[in-house]
Amino acid sequence: MSTATLTILESQSPCSKLRREDLKPGECLCTYCSAKCCKYFALPLDEPTTWKDFENMRWFLLHKGAAVFVEEGAWYMLVYSTCQHLQPDNRCGIYETRPQICRDYTTDKCEYDDDWVYDHYWETPEQVEEYAEATLGPRRGGSFRSPKPK
Repeated sequence: MSTATLTILESQSPCSKLRREDLKPGECLCTYCSAKCCKYFALPLDEPTTWKDFENMRWFLLHKGAAVFVEEGAWYMLVYSTCQHLQPDNRCGIYETRPQICRDYTTDKCEYDDDWVYDHYWETPEQVEEYAEATLGPRRGGSFRSPKPK
């Protein structure tokens, strides 16, 4: 194969990813994206400061598809749930009538590049308990943890 052919094949490889800076004028980044922004939502949380707050956080994580994270000092509950109008090609099925939050969202700083890191990230109730104990000290009246089976 020629070098030119290899270059074309490499650029079409499913493992390769278009860089933002390589977009042509007027081209939309969404054409190349896996639609992460349509596969979850995150809601702000108050920073937990008491055992009751951590118990609530633990309850969130008992639900499938939930996580809690801290980014730049702000706390969020993350819910992995795909928008019901996301099409198989990762395009919006109600684009013309989509909610305002979707209209306001831009690709300028979206998650296409996968280059973010959370300050903290919890997926399990056990992780919450360990963090709470490290932050608040031992819990009065016992642990969140269930007793060991006999």
